[in-house]
Amino acid sequence: MQPGRDVRFLDAGGEMGTRIRDYPWSDSPLGATAQWPQSLRTAIGLMLRSKQPVYIAWGPRLISFYNDAYIPFCAAKHPIGLGMPFAELWSEVWEELRPLVTATLGGDAQWVKDMPIVLPGCGADDVAWFSFSWVPLLDDAGDVGGMYCVATDTTETVLSQQRLRDLNADLERQIALRAHERSRTWHISPDLLSIFGMSGCFESANPAWTATLGWEDSELIGRHYTEFVHPDDRAETEEVVRQLASGLPLYRFENRYRCRNGSYRWLSWFGVTENNRFFCSARDVTQAKMQAAELATRTAERDRLWELSDDLLVVADYEGRLLRVSPSWTRVLGYGESELYAMHYRTILHPDDFVNVVSEAFDIMRATGESRRIENRLLRRDGTWRWFAWTISPEPGGDRLTGVGRDISVEKERQLALASAQDALRQAQKMEAVGQLTGGLAHDFNNLLTGITGSLELLKLRLARGETQGIERYVETAQGAAKRAASLTHRLLAFSRRQTLDPRHTDVNRLVADMDELIRRTVGPQIATLQQVAPALWTTLVDRNQLESALLNLCINARDAMPDGGRLTIATSNDTLDDKAAGTLGVPVGDYVTLAVTDDGCGMTPEDIARAFDPFFTTKPIGQGTGLGLSMVYGFAQQSDGVARIVSQVGHGTTVQMYLPRRDADRTGHTESPHQDERCVPPTSGVPSAGEASAPATVLVIDDEPAIRMLAAEVLEELGYATLQAEDGPSGLALLRSPVAIDLLITDVGLPNGMNGRQVADAAKVLRPALKVLFITGYAENAVLNHGDLDAGMQVLTKPFAMEVFARRVADLIALPLD
Repeated sequence: MQPGRDVRFLDAGGEMGTRIRDYPWSDSPLGATAQWPQSLRTAIGLMLRSKQPVYIAWGPRLISFYNDAYIPFCAAKHPIGLGMPFAELWSEVWEELRPLVTATLGGDAQWVKDMPIVLPGCGADDVAWFSFSWVPLLDDAGDVGGMYCVATDTTETVLSQQRLRDLNADLERQIALRAHERSRTWHISPDLLSIFGMSGCFESANPAWTATLGWEDSELIGRHYTEFVHPDDRAETEEVVRQLASGLPLYRFENRYRCRNGSYRWLSWFGVTENNRFFCSARDVTQAKMQAAELATRTAERDRLWELSDDLLVVADYEGRLLRVSPSWTRVLGYGESELYAMHYRTILHPDDFVNVVSEAFDIMRATGESRRIENRLLRRDGTWRWFAWTISPEPGGDRLTGVGRDISVEKERQLALASAQDALRQAQKMEAVGQLTGGLAHDFNNLLTGITGSLELLKLRLARGETQGIERYVETAQGAAKRAASLTHRLLAFSRRQTLDPRHTDVNRLVADMDELIRRTVGPQIATLQQVAPALWTTLVDRNQLESALLNLCINARDAMPDGGRLTIATSNDTLDDKAAGTLGVPVGDYVTLAVTDDGCGMTPEDIARAFDPFFTTKPIGQGTGLGLSMVYGFAQQSDGVARIVSQVGHGTTVQMYLPRRDADRTGHTESPHQDERCVPPTSGVPSAGEASAPATVLVIDDEPAIRMLAAEVLEELGYATLQAEDGPSGLALLRSPVAIDLLITDVGLPNGMNGRQVADAAKVLRPALKVLFITGYAENAVLNHGDLDAGMQVLTKPFAMEVFARRVADLIALPLD
């Protein structure tokens, strides 16, 4: 109720009085009811108390009001017709009504009789006839402010008159037919034609009776028509016959006639009396009746679905108005029907969903006319949000859309709960893996450190006593433990795909042949080794040393799976992976070189296969395996842009395949070389003497570890080189900017204070183009070293390294000529 002014003029107005009272007029062009002129209030009060259908249009936009009796005239646009502009409510016939509206607003009352009107929201074939009395409504100033319309539905009268005209036309046609072509028409007419005596018995029937109902003419003559009429239709049919006998006009009527096979068909009749006989014509309308019944059933089911559905059913427009909503809106969201019709639907849409989901869907539907499926959130009256899955379809050629929304809030909550549980599980699995990793590392490194520290302690003790005999075994023991620690570190880096690689174009067939003797000695004589290499095998860009190590690991695993002997097969092949195969392996589509190691040993269970590449996972007894062999193979394959996989069956052996991308050798200058892995060079007599240096030179060493700088400087000075040292990139770059001559830069890759080793080297190359660079690193991302794509005069040496290897690499680099 609007404050400030009496609204008793709306009392006793039935449904429409209540709707007018509750309507949000403050948001309309008329403003709040307190602002309405007295003339409008008086007219509305008169309209609401009238038993006739009355409609009022008021104001510049001709805002609509109507009473309860007028509701059927609004048809599908009730109740949203209240408050609509006249031209919008009657948009279907606005052009026909415009002259009448103009005349009435000009002050001339109008009277229209039997005007055909298409009801709002109905189809073009749903025509009704009305008589209107339109009277100008004066405002408080005495000017025309609107229209007062009293309507009378004359549809039945018009249709009755039309039926009477049709009947007369039919009678005239039948008389003419009987007078001129009775014989021909009687035999060829598709309608059922018959003559009845006044007693109701058949006297004659045309062939259509046989074609339609199956009765022969001879089977009908002399029998009373009631024998054939459906029992439920007899009373009405007898009443029609009495009217026909009394001479009253006969309207069309329908009944069911029995067929010769016992079924019934619907017939539509008309008849006329002539010479004490009934001349009747009937048309079979069974199909139309069935279709009408089916339509009525579908309509009833649709209406029942609309009323009972738990889903939200809606008819709306693109401008934000809800034109029709199902009762489920109130049950689910808590809003009253009038509230929903009065609000913009954006007010109950979640802001994020309107911008990112609904608005985009509407634009697509307008452009394409296609239905859309979306999900969004709606605000309940209690302030909570509910999720709905919608199917929305635009109406063809219109600005309206229909939608069905299913409440999926419970499903969303379950999805969120499942996602949370999965996150918790993944976190638990990560912590378990970290625990397994750190436990395995601690175990292995403690063993190795014990060997190193124990040897050093005994060595120190013997030297303190002046005993030098036999101390070599302590040095060898410490060196052996240190090398095993280095090997363990490389396996970890391979698994994590962080090891430093020196990729070169490699002939895998040649690599397999070169390792044949080593593999045979490693697996032992009880295992037969076979090689099945593909001819014309493609080349691949990999670190040869790491591939050799991976192959040897696979062969050792195969040996351990065949304790009683067996057969080991090493095979190579060229394979092209299509979308399906590449998707299964998780690699890009393309050409791959495949290296496979197969044994006929005990095989693996699916559970073991799933965990085989995990670090420290092993099926071997404690102390007989670190569990890093397969994880190293897997990490190396992935770091080389390939993949490794296992195919196995318990009792039938195992195959481990490495897929390495094909790389054409002419794409880079790096090619394979048979040099030995420098990490595995056996110790010699020690660091080369100063005489081994080709010429005095100056070397800059940049490393944040003081011990490494100290050791490197001592080795270099033993070789006769002058040395400069820096602890980080900026201080090293400062020395490079100085006038001091520097022939070689040795730098760690990972440096503190904002510059890594590659950045220092690149800056140094700008300042000193002829400068040579040696990177020393134990943990280098490929992004820093560009996966082996180093400039001329740049090399990599992986920590830990032997001092004699370091010395040779320095000497080779200083002697290396640059083009």
